[in-house]
Amino acid sequence: MLRIHFTGEDLARVRLAARPDALWETVLSLHRLRDRRGGRVYGEWRDRARAGWAASGRQRRLLRSVVPTRGYFPDFLTPEEGAAGWEEGLEAVRGTPEERVRAELAVLEGEEPTAGGEAAPLGGEVELGGLVDALVGYHRAAVAPVWPHVHARVEADRAARGRALLDGGADALLASLPPVLRWRSPVLEADYPVERDVWLEGRGLRLQPSFFCQGAPVMLYDPGLPPVLVYPVAHAPAGVRRGEGPSLGRLVGHTRSAVLRAIDHGCTTSELARRAGVSMASASQHAGVLREAGLVVTLRHGSAVLHSLTPLGVALLRGGAVYP
Repeated sequence: MLRIHFTGEDLARVRLAARPDALWETVLSLHRLRDRRGGRVYGEWRDRARAGWAASGRQRRLLRSVVPTRGYFPDFLTPEEGAAGWEEGLEAVRGTPEERVRAELAVLEGEEPTAGGEAAPLGGEVELGGLVDALVGYHRAAVAPVWPHVHARVEADRAARGRALLDGGADALLASLPPVLRWRSPVLEADYPVERDVWLEGRGLRLQPSFFCQGAPVMLYDPGLPPVLVYPVAHAPAGVRRGEGPSLGRLVGHTRSAVLRAIDHGCTTSELARRAGVSMASASQHAGVLREAGLVVTLRHGSAVLHSLTPLGVALLRGGAVYP
């Protein structure tokens, strides 16, 4: 059981991550790559990632040793700077002090071997440059190709959490989190592999929705680091989709363009109907077509249905690309 203890000051400092964290997603995807769970969501991605990751044997062994199949992995792999972007996060990993690397690897080496036997001895030393190269190569092969989908699911979750925050403040935001997390003020509880209590002590908490997090949420091992809670987002029934297909050919006409613009910053179906000047039934139908085309993602939040744009939808409206 994980118990996160809040003070009034902590509630005032709860914040929702502005974007998916590419380093957290990359590290957690290594867990998904090597387990057999979540076939509906990750199965197709897993097959493509395994086929596309043409790393050297040394790089594979290095990543598998530093990121075991489950359980602890070093905190320096997911620094706070990663919240600002992929490059910022990598630079922070490269700059990790040598003594911290040794200390966190010592914790890792004290773990029991995983079921797959992948906790190979590290010899107490890891060359950070080689580790970063291995992370970058794996990310490009396995995570970057599906990044628009990762971004879309995180944005959909952010829309739901943002709605709760606007409607009821931090208390409602914490109560709206996925069922694996239970808000019993002033404590946020979750099922967890070990018994753990975290006292925020006025530092607040960054909530980081994650596509590749599955089941239990994740926190940093070191209680002295800035608190972050990584939790799983809801997934579309079809799992990872490419967001392309014949439905794009149906995207013509002023009404559907108006609907797409109305969804720009997220909205419910009733808000969409009002903004676009169409009936509820028409708004729902247009949103469905846009969703099939990979331009919109829909997430149920309580009794409401929230629509938000995918990176492809944003690019269609304003141009440009979304990447870590």
